[in-house]
Amino acid sequence: MQTQAVAEQFTKFYYDTFDRNRTDLASLYRDPSMLTFEGVQTQGVNSIVEKLVSLPFQKVAHRISTVDAQPSNPNNQSIVVTVTGQLLIDDETNPQMFTQTFNLIADGGSFWVYNDIFRLNYA
Repeated sequence: MQTQAVAEQFTKFYYDTFDRNRTDLASLYRDPSMLTFEGVQTQGVNSIVEKLVSLPFQKVAHRISTVDAQPSNPNNQSIVVTVTGQLLIDDETNPQMFTQTFNLIADGGSFWVYNDIFRLNYA
């Protein structure tokens, strides 16, 4: 398993999908999946997608700065991925900085999100 390559492919797919249609992210989560968004925890596919769809903006564009990855569990194929970047929301011209960390679990030839932690970074 090429950890960094998997992380980069996942990151591109995740943010392209998020920016286009957040509902389509449902296939990446399972019932035990957990999202912590700005300190608020949500668990399960339906609750996570509901949270993502309810975010108070219509348009969003992610600009990825870094993607770092490591294998996370020697007993199964899982990867920890940390992403940093900028968000452009609706018609704003000043981007917001963010950090997001994923714990990806292998399932056949693909991965699903077990943990997802998102934070805006304020100076």
